[in-house]
Amino acid sequence: MNIYAVQTIYKTEMKRFFRTITQSLISPVLSTSLYFIVFGAAIGSRIDEVEGVSYGAFIVPGLIMLSVMTQATSNASFGIYFPKFIGTIYELLSAPVNFLEIVLGYVGAAATKAMFIGVIILITAFFFVDLHIAHPVAMVAFLVLTCLSFSLLGFIIGIWAGNFEQLQLIPLLVITPLVFLGGSFYSISMLPGIWQTIAMFNPVVYLISGFRWAFFGTADVSIGISLAAIALFTGGCMAVIWWIFRTGWRIRQ
Repeated sequence: MNIYAVQTIYKTEMKRFFRTITQSLISPVLSTSLYFIVFGAAIGSRIDEVEGVSYGAFIVPGLIMLSVMTQATSNASFGIYFPKFIGTIYELLSAPVNFLEIVLGYVGAAATKAMFIGVIILITAFFFVDLHIAHPVAMVAFLVLTCLSFSLLGFIIGIWAGNFEQLQLIPLLVITPLVFLGGSFYSISMLPGIWQTIAMFNPVVYLISGFRWAFFGTADVSIGISLAAIALFTGGCMAVIWWIFRTGWRIRQ
């Protein structure tokens, strides 16, 4: 394992994050604060509780997941796409660095950025609602796994994308709608029967449900199924990345 190569990629990506701190950190926090004001105050004043939890607190896990998933995907996709765009990817591929070290550097940095934003949003939530975390270790574990899995997905998108428009296509048109439809602002049990069945085909439901369980001890699906879903998703992304580097798809072609 070439630790120096991993550290170099990781540090370079993290420096880019802090150079654009306004866009990378302040913007997600401000937008999340607006969600708290609109949904927590305006709508929350009309909804007493959801599954025994105040509505303002109930939406916190969903808001964190919304930011973490989109930020992890966007950071990882841009991180690997930019070297492709300017042509330095070929220097990286010709260096004595294997694909695992490349993935560790870019995905590790993207996951760190997303987790940092998630923690900041969690701290922000304490200023708006009275929040208690029932299973803090499980909460951290779900947060880390979600950051890693969606960073892997973003890495795949960055390799697939042929231009900047395609780079934003999946996060904008796929991930964000899935999060909104995945129970981020409501419980799946509140939906009519047929829509509950349809919602179970949304993979984000299992991530938000498991993350919400870590906060309040209640979930739409069992914690075991949530862990299995995120493990399957992560394994699938890793398999696709291995295939990409093995065949050179969209990298050497």
